Amino acid sequence: MAADFYAHLPPVEQFEQLVEDAAYTPLPADWAVVLTDVVGSTEAVRAGRYREVNYVGAASIAAVLNASGRADLPYVFGGDGATLVVPPEHLDAGLRALAALQEHARDRLGLGLRVGTVPLEAVRAAGHEVAVARYRASENYAQALFRGTGLGWAEDQVKDPATAERWASRALPLDADGDPYDGLECRWQDVRSPRGETVSLLIEAVGDDRDTTYREVLHLIGEVYGDDSAHPVALDRLRLAATPAKFGPEVRLRHPDRPLRQRATLWALNVIGRVLIRLGIETSETDWERYPRLFRAATDYRKFDGVLRMVLAGGADERARLESALERLFQDGRLAYGLHVSDRAVLTCLVYRRMGQQVHFVDGAGGGYTNAAVGFKRRRRALAG
Repeated sequence: MAADFYAHLPPVEQFEQLVEDAAYTPLPADWAVVLTDVVGSTEAVRAGRYREVNYVGAASIAAVLNASGRADLPYVFGGDGATLVVPPEHLDAGLRALAALQEHARDRLGLGLRVGTVPLEAVRAAGHEVAVARYRASENYAQALFRGTGLGWAEDQVKDPATAERWASRALPLDADGDPYDGLECRWQDVRSPRGETVSLLIEAVGDDRDTTYREVLHLIGEVYGDDSAHPVALDRLRLAATPAKFGPEVRLRHPDRPLRQRATLWALNVIGRVLIRLGIETSETDWERYPRLFRAATDYRKFDGVLRMVLAGGADERARLESALERLFQDGRLAYGLHVSDRAVLTCLVYRRMGQQVHFVDGAGGGYTNAAVGFKRRRRALAG
C-alpha cells in the first residue's frame, strides 16, 4: 500500500471513539513497528534528568519524520521513547536517522537509546494485530490511535533480553544535511497544575471485554475530573521560559558546536515572544493572541496505543477517588494501571509551522510516564500470574 495510507484515513472526531471497531483500519502488511526507549530511564529520572529523557523520546519522532520528508506517519510518544509504524519506503531512512540519534544522545546528552524494529508480518504471525485510527485532535494535529495487542507484543520483544538481539536495529547512522531534529523545541516553562496535582496515568484493560472496561474508565475519569478542566495545560499558566538553563536539552542535542550563543539567542527570542503574547500582536507568521489556544489544542495529553495514556490536572481528593476505583478494577482482574503525581506538566514541542502543523508532547514533571510505568508493570505481571 502507498506510504500515504495513514494520511488518507477518514478522521474520527472524538477521543472516546477509541473503543469503536469501526474507527480502525488494519495497517498494511509490509509496514514495520519501530520502537525506541531511553536505556536506564528510571535511573536518569531519579537523577533529575527527566527533561532530557523526554527530549530524546520526542527526538525519536522528529528524526524519523524529518528523514522521511515529514511524511504523515502514525506514532505515539511514551515519555522515555516512542513507537512509530513506518512504511517500507521510509523504513531505511528512519532507522538510519535513529542510529544517528543513538550516537548524538550518547555523546551529547550521556543517554543510551534502544532502537528496535518488528515487521507487522511478524506481529501477525505471532497472533497479534495492529489497527489504526486517525483522531483529529485539532485543526493542526491529527493523533494516531492504535487498537490490538500488537504494539505491546512488539515492545516486549524489543526489550526482553531473550529476544532483543533479534529485533535490534543495525542501521548505520544517516549523514543528513541540515538539522535532523528540525522543529523540535523545548522552550516553555513547566505548566503548574491549576488544581494542585498533575497525574500521569497508564491503564491497560485485560480479559475478553476490554472495550467495556475502557468505556467505564473513560466515564470514571470524566465523572471524577471533569472534561476540559482536566487538561494539564492551563492557558493562564502557559509561559515561555525566562531562564537560559531551560533550553539545555535542545541546545546540547541540536547545537553542540555553539551552546552559549544558542542559549542566548533562544533566551532573547523568548523574551520577545513573551511580549508578543502579552500584547496579542500579530506578525507576518504568527498571530500571538491566538497561538496559546492553538498550542493547547495540539497537545497529546491523552492517547491510546492499546494502553490508555493520560496526563490530567486535578486535586488530591479526585486522584484518591480515581485510584480507589482503578484498584478495585485491578483486583477484579480487569485492568493494570500505574500513576505518578506531580504538581506540573512538562512540554516538549515539535513545531513545523507556528500557525500550522505541530504537536506538543506532555508528561508529568519528575518523569511522569516513566515513574507510572513502575507500578503499571508490577500490576501487569501480577495479572499474568
